[in-house]
Amino acid sequence: MENCIFCKIIAGEIPSTKIYEDNELIAILDITQTTKGHTLVIPKAHSRNLLAMESEPAGQLFSKIPGIASQIVKNLGASGMNILQNNEEIAGQTVFHTHVHLIPRYTEDDGFSASFTEHHYDLTAIADEIKGA
Repeated sequence: MENCIFCKIIAGEIPSTKIYEDNELIAILDITQTTKGHTLVIPKAHSRNLLAMESEPAGQLFSKIPGIASQIVKNLGASGMNILQNNEEIAGQTVFHTHVHLIPRYTEDDGFSASFTEHHYDLTAIADEIKGA
């Protein structure tokens, strides 16, 4: 894709700090480093986001994440890991090329937080809606 920053990184037109590469994907350190070791796992084939991917390339992407994430946790001494994948602007996606954030966690105040708000919905009605019933 012509104006995609990740496609340019994959093509070697823009420098990056790679920690992993194979035929299907690269893993690079995010320039923002939310926490030490914040990594982006990026498929080499361009797709807008996970919602636009076919099952096989998505499976290839997600099959590599446990190994890369485990290596980061082990070698950086992290206590855990947030694995984040945003789809579309409303969900926080800013670069429209599929990518997964691996955010190592060290302490509760290490610079990253995620929280969930409780809502009371009719779960059966939502399930029926999703199934198209």
